[in-house]
Amino acid sequence: MELKTTYFEKPGGAENTDKTIALAKARAKELGIKTIIIASTVGGTAVKAVNAFKGFKVIVVTHVAGFREANTQEFTEENRKIVETKGGIILTAAHAFGGIHRALINTKPPTPSNNIGDIVAMTLRMFGQGMKVACEIAAMAADAGLVRTDEEIISIGGTGRGADTALVVQPEYTHRFFNLKVKELICKPRL
Repeated sequence: MELKTTYFEKPGGAENTDKTIALAKARAKELGIKTIIIASTVGGTAVKAVNAFKGFKVIVVTHVAGFREANTQEFTEENRKIVETKGGIILTAAHAFGGIHRALINTKPPTPSNNIGDIVAMTLRMFGQGMKVACEIAAMAADAGLVRTDEEIISIGGTGRGADTALVVQPEYTHRFFNLKVKELICKPRL
């Protein structure tokens, strides 16, 4: 089998987001995939996704409350309403690779960690931040029961703001993460 992979000159950004969504949608249609998972911090990328993926099951994975600042949720209420009105599902959960052990890093003074979650995250980041995000949100959606582990999905992540990485993935639960299968690389930044 011969497939095309698109490489972006730079990571992140609105221009990559639009192209990533278009490429992911085209591949999902070719494969008959009906479930799309996409990461979104404040909701701009999520709104683009629910508008583009009409007729698909769109799962948006957000940061947990307090991720950057105590007692705040970065995903705006306005974007939440848009996504939910258009049938999107919003999943807010702790990062699969950064559970309770992150509390060690966030203490003063920080306690060094060589936790397996950090090692997995750092290894996937070798392929780009979006690769780490796309794999992690696939596991998070499986953990929440929003996707099946015996069906392929499209998982979309990014670097900073926006989307720049799209994968065809057979998701897996966090507790069985090493059974997750990245079937295809649709696009990513060229690092």
